[in-house]
Parts: sequence; C-alpha cells; structure tokens
Amino acid sequence: MIKIMADSTCDLSPYFIEKYDIGVAPLTIHINGRTYRDKIDIQADEFYKMIMDLPEPATTSMPSPNEYLEIINQAIMDGYREMLCICMSSGTSAAYQSAVIARDHFYEDNPNSNIKIHVVDSKSMSHGSGWLILKSARLREMGASFEDLIQFNEQYKTQVKHFLTVDDLEHLRRSGRLSNASTFIGKILNLRPVMTMKNARGAIVAKERGRKRVLEHYVREFIRRNDPDITDFIIIGYTSDLDFAENLKTKLLRESGFAGDIYIMQMGVAVGAHVGLGAVSMFFMEKNRKTS
Repeated sequence: MIKIMADSTCDLSPYFIEKYDIGVAPLTIHINGRTYRDKIDIQADEFYKMIMDLPEPATTSMPSPNEYLEIINQAIMDGYREMLCICMSSGTSAAYQSAVIARDHFYEDNPNSNIKIHVVDSKSMSHGSGWLILKSARLREMGASFEDLIQFNEQYKTQVKHFLTVDDLEHLRRSGRLSNASTFIGKILNLRPVMTMKNARGAIVAKERGRKRVLEHYVREFIRRNDPDITDFIIIGYTSDLDFAENLKTKLLRESGFAGDIYIMQMGVAVGAHVGLGAVSMFFMEKNRKTS
C-alpha cells in the first residue's frame, strides 16, 4: 500500500484529502503573537476576513519533522509500507528539508525497517504540488507502483505550469518581489502582475492592465503551453474572490477546447498570508520548460 503525504500548502480540498487518504503536515501561521496550525486551528475564510485589519502581516513557518513522523508512524499502523511525500518547493520553504529530516530520523530509529519513504521536492507552490499529489493519487488508483509514482514525479515536476495574479500589490512589495516604485505605478495604472515559477522560486513574467487582460493571458498561455497527453485536469486556485476563479473556468471551457476536469479550490492561510486577497492561480502540465 502506498501512502501519499504532503504539507498544507498543497491546498487540496478536504474532499480529495479524504478520498485519497492524504497525510498532511500543517504549516504554522503566526498572527498577532499567536500561532495557528494551517487548516486545523484556523481556516482560510476566517483569515481572509481579518487580513486587512492586522497591524502586522501574518508570517508562516515550516512543519516540524515531528509532524511528518507522526504521519509516517500512523500510516505504518494503518498498513502502509510505501510513503511518497510531495512537498512545496525547497526554493520557497524549508518544508522539504523538514520532511527529509523526518525520513532520516525514521531510518536511524528503525535501521532494519522495510518501509520505503521517498520525498519529492516539487519545485512548486500551492496547487502546483497539489497537482502532482492529485495526479499521483489518480495514478495509484489506476494501479501504478511506488517506483512508477517516484519516476513520474521526478520526471515531470518541473513541467507543472503555474500562473498567479494578485490584487494586493503590497504583499508582493513586502516579500521583495515588487519594488516600491513598481507597486505605486501598478496601483495607478491598475496593473496586475502575473507570476510563475522559475528555478523553483516565484517570478513575475507579465503585467496586465485589469482582470480581463489577466484572464486573456491565462487562457492564451494555457492553449500555447498545455500538454494534452498528461493534463487531464486543471486546478484553479483563489484566496477570497470565488467569482474571479469561476470566470476563469468559464473562459477556459469556452475558448480552450479543454475537455478534462477543472477544479476550483481555495488557497489556505499559509499561501494566502503571502499572496493576499483577490489572488487567482492556475495549474496544469505544460509541454516543456523551454517556452517559459
């Protein structure tokens, strides 16, 4: 039996977490001197209602190795003998390193164990790792072996295409991804940055004027980049504006010819703390990285 593990930034819906019995190690959220476990002690909608009134931005920290070890030990008790842990990019968080430490500690404490544990650095954020996790769960359901899943993830992880746009430019300014001048000009001209992953980190690849242009950018790039042999579903993520996400889904269905599933899922607090209100993202498998 193959257990799939993740950290909470995968942002998969509770339905898929439960359906595929995915073990999730929560990130910790720090708000006004208090700590919360992502999706356990605080939920996304609760956070987005308070975000504008926070005197200081919320911060996040990685899951501890202990969080992963608890999932591993429980999975063994449940009969699992193979563990595939898919983590957010090591370029943006130490969640991957924490999972590796947990794996190493397990083998140090159980040197003769026949349990197999493989940790994947997804090179992705949010539903990017979520896309790999959901695809892996589907492949497992179709009979893929542990080795098959490892090969798929390591071969294709850098081809998961991300697009992210945000309403609140201040979050990007505070994170250092947007200068003070660019933030000011962006607000005046209603410019919305479009981000993707480059070299395992987020990078701005375009600036579009208004939401309509952003949606056009998303659909145009999906049509140009999508690998139809692998992309059997798209994930659209959002923080606080479900209508914006629904508009993107409608436009994709109307203009792209895509016939697979399109899932809309909310970004959790650990991701939302960094991208802010009004963020909308899209994830699929692209043909290759050369067209980035």
